[in-house]
Amino acid sequence: MSYQVTIEPIGTTIEVEEDQTILDAALRQGVWLPFACGHGTCGTCKVQVTDGFYDLGDASPFALMDIEREENKVLACCCKPESDMVIEADVDEDEDFLGYLIEDYQAKVIDITDLSPTIKGIRLEIDRTMQFQAGQYINLQLPGIEGTRAFSIANAPSEEGIIELHIRQVQGGAATTYVHEQLSVGDELQLTGPYGQFFVRKSDKQDVIFIAGGSGLSSPQSMIHDLLDEGDTRTIYLFQGARDVAELYNRELFENLVKKHPNFRYIPALNAPKAEDAWTGFTGFVHEAVANYFENKCAGHKAYLCGPPPMIDAAISTLMQSRLFERDIHTERFLSAADGAGESRSALFRHI
Repeated sequence: MSYQVTIEPIGTTIEVEEDQTILDAALRQGVWLPFACGHGTCGTCKVQVTDGFYDLGDASPFALMDIEREENKVLACCCKPESDMVIEADVDEDEDFLGYLIEDYQAKVIDITDLSPTIKGIRLEIDRTMQFQAGQYINLQLPGIEGTRAFSIANAPSEEGIIELHIRQVQGGAATTYVHEQLSVGDELQLTGPYGQFFVRKSDKQDVIFIAGGSGLSSPQSMIHDLLDEGDTRTIYLFQGARDVAELYNRELFENLVKKHPNFRYIPALNAPKAEDAWTGFTGFVHEAVANYFENKCAGHKAYLCGPPPMIDAAISTLMQSRLFERDIHTERFLSAADGAGESRSALFRHI
């Protein structure tokens, strides 16, 4: 059995299977509803039901308050129709968003690399080509692990049939511990994608600043390769933050790109280099490297930030103090399961 759900104000009708969420059905049919966590805790995918019956699912009482439930508001990532429905959603249309359909894939692990003491590089061969925009992510299912985990794609879309992931081990994290301690070459996994609206706005020809911390380098790596592969001529800056040289992974990759592409700049920053590192580059946090390099004058750029929440918050403050406005700052936060509960939102930046 399936139900028809009409999404206003765009007037699009999708078919939702029994026991399928509205969000999952929409994404698989090319309708991109706003969402973030995907499991009922953030409230980003909140929509208004104007007609029909439904099961609210496991929506958090913090993300969907009692008064909102009484007003027939639901979270699209949890809500399952029990009849045909009509909903009102804030569909954000972006001219640069290609809206590739969400699909399921079978994957085989073909390579595992120690990128740093805490980050593994995983290369997966999938059963068919996935169309995705550089910067997007997939949801990965791991054996014996409940639910799925989101990981950003690190390779360029031009590398067909391959998905590269950078996975940092999170202390106490079941999924990342499995990847670091049990996953082997030849293992077969299931994944779904592509997800996310973190991608380069190619129609905007301003120079581009990428700021990455930890395994947050994965999305910028994909985006930079994509731009350079296409022969993009704007100036592209990558600021990579790490603790010490051992954690500054793929440094040689980007140094080689600098040699090949005169429009690419690479500025690594270490906040706690070891004596044996003999580090001569910038010492400090990555957002401080940005302020130092641009002398607090970042106007006229697009910025893409990817990494842990503290890095994102500090970088946003630096960019805004350097005359870069909200419309030109795009973020992708790397959150573990423990991060969501205490997450705060800046009053200055509504998209965090």
